[in-house]
Amino acid sequence: MRPAFSVIFLTTLIGAAQGLFLALYGAELTFLSSIDATSSRSFLFLGSLVALALTGLGLLASFFHLGRPERAWRSAAMWRTSWLSREVIALPLFMLGLFVYASAQFLGWNHTALIGALTAVICIALFVCTAMIYASVRFLQEWASPLTLLNYLLLGCASGLTLATLLAAVLGMSDLVRPYALTATVLTVLAAVSRGASLVRNARLKPKSTLQSAIGIKHPRIVQKAQGFMGGSFNTREFFHGQSGAVLRSVKWIFLLLVFPLPLLCLTVALSTSSTTLLFAAFGLQYAGLLAERWFFFAQANHPQNLYYQTIS
Repeated sequence: MRPAFSVIFLTTLIGAAQGLFLALYGAELTFLSSIDATSSRSFLFLGSLVALALTGLGLLASFFHLGRPERAWRSAAMWRTSWLSREVIALPLFMLGLFVYASAQFLGWNHTALIGALTAVICIALFVCTAMIYASVRFLQEWASPLTLLNYLLLGCASGLTLATLLAAVLGMSDLVRPYALTATVLTVLAAVSRGASLVRNARLKPKSTLQSAIGIKHPRIVQKAQGFMGGSFNTREFFHGQSGAVLRSVKWIFLLLVFPLPLLCLTVALSTSSTTLLFAAFGLQYAGLLAERWFFFAQANHPQNLYYQTIS
């Protein structure tokens, strides 16, 4: 498939925002009860604003993927059967939840834990909707796996916890830095195992279709010389990334390095040196790696129609 950068930015930005919110809400339920109320509310308020800003940027990026942005509201009409429609509904609901949660912290409302719980449910639902857009496409074998949902969840939470660690250090919440960093480390390791499992699985996949079944000819030796028309088409542009195998392999090793070992190294050293710069590096490297990972996720999916559209005249 051809990776769309608008969708790449959408999924990575909202994933980090979702992970960040879950980190904030988790801290409210556990660590922040023993910290000064004013400081904890200020941290939760500012962190929620960062999550809201990331989600807003992701939503903005998604509009560049639409042919007719003014008709975007129609994308929610098929919510009974379409995971995309469900995502379109869940995303603004999550933004609303973030706004109410941030407002509750700023205004000192009671029952912020209840507001956070409702927002967390929407947050998890958004993870499911986003991942199932791809996992439900059965004819793309690289996507049609429970690992797709698990990877979206773990990678989003890992990047969100890394960002939460950075925010805790910047905003002076030193008591949260270590637990956040340790949780980010665990989630990053789990994400590495899950993503590695999907790479191994996808490398062993065998196409269910053949060139013979694609064109309806059973001859054992078929060689395509041309498509039968001049130039490309929608099919050749949208369902194939156009890059060589060497590029795909390079991107794979780049994201494996940036998403997993380098952030883990930065987090480990930052804990022992109290270096905020290394925390900036940890999140920056991990997010850059997630952009590459998401590009690879889309590019690796081999649409069955490419069996027919192999050669461009």
